Amino acid sequence: MNYQIVSDGACDLLTEYVTTHNVTVVPFYVTFDGKNYLKEGEGIDHDSFYLKMINEHAVPKSSLPSVQDYINAFTPFVKENMPIICTTISAKFSGSYNSALAAKDILTESYPDAKIAVIDSTLNTASQALFVNEAVRLRDGGISFEDSVKELENIKSSGKIFFTVGSLEYLIKNGRIGKLAVIAGDKLGIRPTIIMQNGDISLGGISRSRKKSLASVLSCIESFFKKPENHKEDFNFVTACGYNYEEEIGFRKQLEDLLGIICDNNVKVRIGTTIGCHTGPYALGVGIIKKTKLI
Repeated sequence: MNYQIVSDGACDLLTEYVTTHNVTVVPFYVTFDGKNYLKEGEGIDHDSFYLKMINEHAVPKSSLPSVQDYINAFTPFVKENMPIICTTISAKFSGSYNSALAAKDILTESYPDAKIAVIDSTLNTASQALFVNEAVRLRDGGISFEDSVKELENIKSSGKIFFTVGSLEYLIKNGRIGKLAVIAGDKLGIRPTIIMQNGDISLGGISRSRKKSLASVLSCIESFFKKPENHKEDFNFVTACGYNYEEEIGFRKQLEDLLGIICDNNVKVRIGTTIGCHTGPYALGVGIIKKTKLI
């Protein structure tokens, strides 16, 4: 191992993965009352978080990791002269990237030889998880720190997520509707197909039922791979959900049958509290990213 991988909690990788692959996660925070903040993954688990939304109609808010959180995460490795590659959620969605950069600047004043690369992944949740996984593959494949940073910068633009939500309610209430505002109005029952790439959200379709919205997600990703420049063999795939894991299993099977691919079961991911605040309990979709060709 020639460098340490650090990611903020928006990658939504489960403890099983980060422990097995030696990834340090800097968590976000979540609050239900605007006063008391819980650290993601420590103060509240997935099911408790989503059940509070479902049963109590709670509208949680998320808060980014602080500069000090990143300093605390980086310092042990800096003291060991271990280089660090830190990836964050898209800077268009959060100030997590800026917190990590500030922490780097502070530490390099005291440790001028420290090697810390902070990368704005331009991604989140399932696609960010796959991005972190590519960093793991590069590190464990013996690729140098410098070449790994260069390769990660090269492949990040290939990351995408195709997903749907139960309704627009949480996107609207958390002010994340953005380009989807044109379809919102008072039509909270609409189930959009949402595509995210390079930190930008676009609309892939509108459905009136859950079944049709999931079919729309599959149709969008199928259309993407019908383009001659996109080859499914070059990509890694992972599905992710919020609350309904059984629904995700069925969706994953449909995706694999449709494209003739196998999702990466090594990448353990579930949409967590940071993203769940904005998407609600019933987000479900697929993340993709190009696999590095260096290993």
